[in-house]
Amino acid sequence: MRIARFVTEEEPVYGVVTGDPGEETVTELAGDPFFVGVQQTSTTHRLEDVRLVAPIIPRSKAVGIGRNYADHAAEMGSELPASPMMFFVPNTAVAGPGDPITLPSFSDEVHYETELCVVIGRICRDVPLDRVSEVIFGYTVGNDVSARDAQRTDGQWARAKGFDGSAPIGPWIETELDPEGLRITGRLNGETVQDSSTSEMVFGVPELVSYASQAFTLLPGDVIFTGTPAGVGPVTDGDRFEAEVEGIGVLSNTFRR
Repeated sequence: MRIARFVTEEEPVYGVVTGDPGEETVTELAGDPFFVGVQQTSTTHRLEDVRLVAPIIPRSKAVGIGRNYADHAAEMGSELPASPMMFFVPNTAVAGPGDPITLPSFSDEVHYETELCVVIGRICRDVPLDRVSEVIFGYTVGNDVSARDAQRTDGQWARAKGFDGSAPIGPWIETELDPEGLRITGRLNGETVQDSSTSEMVFGVPELVSYASQAFTLLPGDVIFTGTPAGVGPVTDGDRFEAEVEGIGVLSNTFRR
């Protein structure tokens, strides 16, 4: 099931997207599906007639994972971590599909990073590996936009990976998905620059969710970015980047200075 969040003329509402590409419709939901479940109404729109926004604004936090693909760690000249490398991203960094991303004034070296994102569906703490599936609401596509120069100089990554607009996600949340072995690609101005599989992750989804939950309570709507494969590179004013994960869809954003 594809759960989207969208606007027509009023406040954002949730909906269920159905139909084949080019013929999709979205049916409004009654209330927040994270707390009242998926309750469809009789109100339906053509997808092309609404504006999709970020499918979730994390209630408390987004968690980033660094160096979770060996080829990406190698291209950055880094060693693989012995355990998941976590960092926080503020929810003010979240943007939606189609949103323009403003390049930060403090950076001259901003990179794209296609990622599979896990969306938490229930409050949880110390989740065993064999019960991780019980706490996942679904999956979406993310772009962990990163200011490399600030990442090198700051010593920690709050500014480099947490500036406004640095965490676009979308286009919706897919609730029925096996995250193993999904093709993950990125296209810069139509040219494929990232092409890998989630099977190449150093730490898989169960390990990441369980590990994060050992450190802090996860709440419904929290998002975990699971890391990016090799092929990262810079974006400049006017560039369009498309992040795609098999089984979910395409997240497209244009960058501006």
